[in-house]
Amino acid sequence: MTQKERSWEKRLAGEPNQVMMRFVESLSFDQRLYKYDIQGSIAHAAMLCEQSLITSDELAAIKTGLSDIQQEIEAGTFVFDYKDEDIHMAIESALIAKIGAPGEKLHTGRSRNDQVATDIRLWMREQITVIQDKIRLLQQALVAQAEKYTTALLPSYTHFQRAQPVVVAAYLMSFVEQIQRDFIRFQNCAGLLNWSPLGSGAIAGSTLPIDRDATARSLGFNGPTANSIDSVSDRDFCAEFTFDCALLSAHLSRIAEDWIIYSSSEFGFIHIDDTLCTCSSMMPQKKNPDALELVRGKTGTVYGALMAMMTILKAQPSGYNRDLQEDKVHVFQASDTIEACLDVMHAVVNNTTFNVEHIEAGLDAGFLDATALAEYLVIKGVPFRKAHGIVGTLVSQCEQARCKLSDLGLDQFKTQSSAIDEDVYSYLGPASVAKRYASAGAGGPKQAQTQIDHWKTKLTTRN
Repeated sequence: MTQKERSWEKRLAGEPNQVMMRFVESLSFDQRLYKYDIQGSIAHAAMLCEQSLITSDELAAIKTGLSDIQQEIEAGTFVFDYKDEDIHMAIESALIAKIGAPGEKLHTGRSRNDQVATDIRLWMREQITVIQDKIRLLQQALVAQAEKYTTALLPSYTHFQRAQPVVVAAYLMSFVEQIQRDFIRFQNCAGLLNWSPLGSGAIAGSTLPIDRDATARSLGFNGPTANSIDSVSDRDFCAEFTFDCALLSAHLSRIAEDWIIYSSSEFGFIHIDDTLCTCSSMMPQKKNPDALELVRGKTGTVYGALMAMMTILKAQPSGYNRDLQEDKVHVFQASDTIEACLDVMHAVVNNTTFNVEHIEAGLDAGFLDATALAEYLVIKGVPFRKAHGIVGTLVSQCEQARCKLSDLGLDQFKTQSSAIDEDVYSYLGPASVAKRYASAGAGGPKQAQTQIDHWKTKLTTRN
């Protein structure tokens, strides 16, 4: 085989159509797998030597050649030729050009089908660690911010209407919990994918005495996959990884959505550092949270990758099909996008302050203490459903009078319920409500501090 003669050309008559060759090449995007392809090839060659399928001298030549190729790629001196189709053939043809006949033996007992399935698992296993590290950095930034605001109040919202008062710390810690579930999902994905398809061949394995356990151990897998047919076609882990990216992206988008709104003049809850904003090209007064808007917008990019991945998998016959070449396009896109979003969210969180005085000046709007008043009545022996109606009536009266619940006189309270006493006023007002939260995980200062303490300990560990 000449250097640029494809591994499969002898079977077909005539020179391959160049339109077809440009269409089927994947080197333009799978070259990023070079490190993992070389890693898998070295493990495979070592196994071939152990099984006496190549000599120790041939193994040494292969390892030296592959090491040289990796150094050239990383130095930027390696010339990728798209006639090689994919990263596997690019490396193999370069190896043969370097060392000759030993390079021609490297593909013994394997196919590009099991080779790429191994490469993408090796890449993904490492990439999950990268994403998890970035999740941890964002969690640390959120916890550090929460520590600054354990007593500062913020209105919480349901249906985008003011609901109950919470401390800012509790609000921030809610995002720590959301992305922790993402961390765990990625951990689960890493566990499910950590099985080696290498040695499954094209679909049915090999008649040669290869040792799949040896290559699995060498590459840090839990062991070899159990069925060669499934091994070469399984991309469940790609779909799961892309879903994990999509859900993480949704969580980042929720933070972004809140903070886009909170940074507006209408709210003024937060101040994002100028270095993380842009300005209008026409309106000189504008300060736009473009980074957050793009985090929100790029969620669509990640969702698109997930939908594409699921569509690729939905109607394939069993065994390997070339459709699976497209998996990398979408997996890489999802991974690259979520990495960038995590980086920018980390920067934004680190460089945002809450306008505490402004927020608290407006806390009386929206009757944030209404639920606490209903629960006060429960303490006094009033059934909750009845208490709910009593407070609803009082809120309606306050709306008409344009006053707060705490502005009502005791006689006005008693017209609705004789159970209300003078002590009712110690239950009213956002600050009083926040201090009285008693349930675990609630939005008060005590509960927020408990969460912060827990996470400061947890974030010092890997799990």
